Amino acid sequence: MGPRSPGAENNVAMLPRVRTKRLPVQNPVQDRRRIVDTVALCVLTAAMLVALLPSLADAHARSVSYSGWKMDPEGATVRVRVSLLELSRLGIPLPLGSAATQNRQGDATGLYLADHLQLLSGGVACIRAGEPQALPAETGWAVYRWRVHCQNSGQRSISSRILLDSAPSHMHFARLTVPAESGRGQRVLERVLTEGDPLWTLSSSAADPERQTGSQQAQGSSIPTYVGLGIEHILSGWDHLAFVLALVLLARSLGEVARLVTGFTVAHSITLAFAVLGWVQPETAAVEAVIGLSVALIAAENVWLIGGRGGLIPGLATAGLILAALGALLGFGQLPALTLFGLALFVACYFGLLKQARDPGLIRVLLAFAFGLVHGFGFAGVLAEMELPTERLAGALLGFNVGVELGQLAVVALLWPLLVGLRRVAQGRPHRWVAEWTGAAICGIGLFWFITRTYGS
Repeated sequence: MGPRSPGAENNVAMLPRVRTKRLPVQNPVQDRRRIVDTVALCVLTAAMLVALLPSLADAHARSVSYSGWKMDPEGATVRVRVSLLELSRLGIPLPLGSAATQNRQGDATGLYLADHLQLLSGGVACIRAGEPQALPAETGWAVYRWRVHCQNSGQRSISSRILLDSAPSHMHFARLTVPAESGRGQRVLERVLTEGDPLWTLSSSAADPERQTGSQQAQGSSIPTYVGLGIEHILSGWDHLAFVLALVLLARSLGEVARLVTGFTVAHSITLAFAVLGWVQPETAAVEAVIGLSVALIAAENVWLIGGRGGLIPGLATAGLILAALGALLGFGQLPALTLFGLALFVACYFGLLKQARDPGLIRVLLAFAFGLVHGFGFAGVLAEMELPTERLAGALLGFNVGVELGQLAVVALLWPLLVGLRRVAQGRPHRWVAEWTGAAICGIGLFWFITRTYGS
């Protein structure tokens, strides 16, 4: 090694001081003011959304309807199920009376469904036999049944245009009961019908469906179809996307991003499978409310970490949940008081543990896993409503999970380079500003979802 220049040692010694000098100086008073400002923005965002946009409460609900078909040589019997919320898009009188009253008075909704969901034979619509009959349904849903007769023996197909005029992204899940290929018993096939694929070809012969060969049987949705469904579900689920965004805002490396997303994915895969298989049946309203809370909490945590880990945010979050629990004891809201008290204890313990940790990375992964379990129940809604036969559940779950994961990765792939770039500009001040104010806005949106889903009608 050659001789060092006379000032080399001094230069080396100065490096730490120079780097320290260039870092932004932390001012406790300014940090407290910044925390108060971002908390105020969070609350203001939630209040404005509650006042102006209550319809956003169902952030990840998809526009869907369902039908079941039983074929015979003369035609078919069809049973359709659709939510009243979806029907409200049509601008026609909703079937709010009893099933008997609707059948006596005639029903515009039933006629609409029968006109937009048809069985075709040889390209010709089969003829409806009588008026659609309204059936008893659970609160918030309408169920109809009618029969159609086919006058020729051409190839049969099911066509759905339900709600596509008012909701082009609407998906209709058709279920078809057909004879098993062995000739013994029956099997159930399902198909997702969309604006881009509204027709399901059933068989080469409608004259005697029970004598179709295996090659002539209708083909149900494949795994790639469920992959696409999973992608669409995550990309249209604003609450899930907000949670993923809040997770990665403060991630320091691509490895940490991978751990956070993996923890979330593993967790929601577990509860998605449990819910679809029928092993666990959680209360939907409670799941939706806690999903909103998870978004608010992870975003508030980001602001708290940036602002110096003071006591304001944990105190407000814990006190708010305790007040909500006391309100639940008096009959307010849809969440049980015990659940809210448990969430308050969880929040207090979580922030206490996080404050003592030198490296919050692992604890945040555990939080992503914990709330991923809740989000999995939210993902399960579409598949659970389809009531798939056991032999088709594995493929549907695999495809749907892969689709959700691909959608998440696509979002992260778009966000991560931007966040890295912000960290490298002006010593990271733009990243801090974006993370802080984005976190405050996401916190407000999550708080809005929690309030409307807990106390909404």
